[in-house]
Amino acid sequence: MSGEKKEDSFMILKIYDKLEERRNMPESSGISAQHEQIQHQLDSEEMPQLFPRPPTQHGPIYEEMSNMSQQQYDLKTQDMSGLQAMCSSVAELQDAACPSFLPGATLGQHSASSCPSKEVLSFLRTIPPVPDEVVVRRKTPRDFWKVGTLQHCKRVSAIAISRAPHHVYTCGSGYIRVWDESALHASDGVPQAQLNFQDPHNRVLTCKLFPDEQSMITGGVAQTLTLWDLVPIPQVRAQLPCTGSTCYSLALSSDAHICLACFKGFVEIWDVQNQILIRKHEVPIYGSRCIDIAGHKFWTGGEDTILYSWDLRSYQRLQQYNLQNEIVNITHDPSEEWVVVGLKMSDIVILHALREEKFKAITQRYAQHQSLKFASCGTYFVATQDELVHCIAAPYLQKLFQVEESSDVLSCDVSSDNKYLVTGSKKSATVYQLLY
Repeated sequence: MSGEKKEDSFMILKIYDKLEERRNMPESSGISAQHEQIQHQLDSEEMPQLFPRPPTQHGPIYEEMSNMSQQQYDLKTQDMSGLQAMCSSVAELQDAACPSFLPGATLGQHSASSCPSKEVLSFLRTIPPVPDEVVVRRKTPRDFWKVGTLQHCKRVSAIAISRAPHHVYTCGSGYIRVWDESALHASDGVPQAQLNFQDPHNRVLTCKLFPDEQSMITGGVAQTLTLWDLVPIPQVRAQLPCTGSTCYSLALSSDAHICLACFKGFVEIWDVQNQILIRKHEVPIYGSRCIDIAGHKFWTGGEDTILYSWDLRSYQRLQQYNLQNEIVNITHDPSEEWVVVGLKMSDIVILHALREEKFKAITQRYAQHQSLKFASCGTYFVATQDELVHCIAAPYLQKLFQVEESSDVLSCDVSSDNKYLVTGSKKSATVYQLLY
């Protein structure tokens, strides 16, 4: 028998080029029709929907209200003061949330049916008006605008951006530079602060912002993990002594209580709130290059091409997937339902954290450097491959835009308000403003 490891089987996906779809799309008089044509193209390829939402179920009152024509509704409610305006708002919200849900001759039109019953009208009277400012609409960037360059002067191995106000933290060898929002819109701005390490040979390879964006943890070529307070001024809060010399990757739980630090052959599990080392957990020596945490699971991978999942409570190995290529990045979507894995061949593997669902997006491009970052809104993620930066929509893996930089991209981050994308490279960081 051969000693080779058999690759796990995956459903193969395609990353769609939005520009090509627009060129091939018939002209239409409305945005809704364009949406319908794109949806039809995607459905015809039998591409599965990633990051799915559960189907919506409605009662008989809603069904009757949905099958009511606007003219019939106006006639029925013209003697009811204030009700028509309120129901128009409800209809707008329904169309915005699910534009192709209601049947009709054309998309967005109501089909003819009987007049609403007393139950429907009674139900409508109980609905208060919905203010515009509380309506949340999921959106994806349509384009980008390069607004600035941050001169770090050394290799930017890790990068983070906070909001309110916006600050960028460029990390590398010897120091971290802090940039305020005024510097983000310039090519020759000066850093607001420079945080020098006690040992100038120390180098940050990985950093994670806490969910409140008031703190950050860094790791790399050093004997410690460093906890930083970022407000009112950036300063060291604590240094956590490590048992390894190089931390390759960090992962932070959604409540910021647990931090996982990945070293060669083991993972340190820290209670960062109390600054206590909980456990030193052994993992395969060549499967410990990168790490992520989603719910009660954490994931590790590296040069041995195998993705491992572990139970954070029992520390038992749960599953492993042979991906046949070196694993260079692991991240997850904001719901912690899907895990996204970047391979050195630039393919992207997508796994469900709980169900046996596995997909692979083929890019057919070898890349030495790759990074992944999911946007906090969950509607898109950024994938970098050497000098290329791709913004890809979820769930349909549709390429929103692409930019080519002058040198390889080593790190990237997206602000939690989805306003800025920053990339780190050999000597500097580039700031893009996302356009919606």
